[in-house]
Amino acid sequence: MLLLLTLLHQPGVGGPEPLAIRDNSDQHHSALAALRAQIRTLAAARRCDWPPAYPSTATLRKDIQLLRQWGFLEDRMYRWGYYLGTAVLTRRELQVALNALASQAKFQADPQVRQIYKQLQYRLRGFHFETEGDSFYPVREIYQRSIEWTDPEEMVQRGENRRTLFHCIETLEVAIARGQPIEIFRTRAPYGNQQLGAQIAWPLQLLYSEIAWYLLLENCADGHLAVGRVSRYCDRCRVLDPGGRGLPAQQASLDRANRLLAAGWGLFLGEPEEQQAELADQLPLTAICVRFYPPISTFIAEGDRRHPRLRLRPGRKDPQTQQPVHLDFHIELPPRSHHEFLRWLQRYGGDVEVMAPAELRAEHRKRAMAIAQRYRV
Repeated sequence: MLLLLTLLHQPGVGGPEPLAIRDNSDQHHSALAALRAQIRTLAAARRCDWPPAYPSTATLRKDIQLLRQWGFLEDRMYRWGYYLGTAVLTRRELQVALNALASQAKFQADPQVRQIYKQLQYRLRGFHFETEGDSFYPVREIYQRSIEWTDPEEMVQRGENRRTLFHCIETLEVAIARGQPIEIFRTRAPYGNQQLGAQIAWPLQLLYSEIAWYLLLENCADGHLAVGRVSRYCDRCRVLDPGGRGLPAQQASLDRANRLLAAGWGLFLGEPEEQQAELADQLPLTAICVRFYPPISTFIAEGDRRHPRLRLRPGRKDPQTQQPVHLDFHIELPPRSHHEFLRWLQRYGGDVEVMAPAELRAEHRKRAMAIAQRYRV
């Protein structure tokens, strides 16, 4: 029973240490010796009075063979660690989960996920999946690549140490899970609209958006919710209250932040006063109408779920092509999102025209003129 408990609670027991996996070490290790050490640790915790030499390697080998006969273990080598089946996942579900981990490790460059995925690659060698072929083949992939250095170990190896908050990710994740207030230090503000220096806040979530990792946080002083890029904070993260405020308070704040993210366009959540008004449903939204022209209008028409307040209205049909001559894009957004929305429109160049409101139309025209002047048109 203790052998089963060990395999259940210590998946991968008997495999090489993570450092050896990371360094691709070929140094020989004894899986049974490592398994024996873990069983004895569990036995001591349960106050089992075992002789120093118990269980012997021969005894463990017999017990493992018995588990193979009963189907707890497969009839293959477990050089990279022992484990029971696929835990809470079916074989097919495990394969889908591996694809998701691979994308996050490769493209979002999550250092912890990279280490986990590498361990699983070793641990699952020889594992039989339901589908044929390589179980690690990326059937699904999320192709959004991080543009920044995120893995401290990779930074050191390549001589690209940035000393950012990525060096404190483990402390940060614990603070998020426990609702601990922290002190972090912002060192960069490319747009000049954020304060530099110390910031005391409750971290709510690490989120990935398009090109980088961001930290969603709540200011301890006034409850202001904001999003900051992780790389723009230095490698200092001090926990101010280890007891934290608990998950219910964290979840309530996260729900408010998600409400703002869903209602807006982009990651800017507004200044404190307008944010409070928006959360209290006291901030008028801006009714915006944008007109897209072919060929971009066809592409825009495919994305009818870009926003919960989006309505698409095709114009009259061209008698020759039988396709709409334009597509009207109606959306309601809070004022805080105007800048990011206009920046999104700019990617479509001359195939888009802001129809209303007048001030947004004027700003879009101003930006178009600035591009023309840049090219001396």
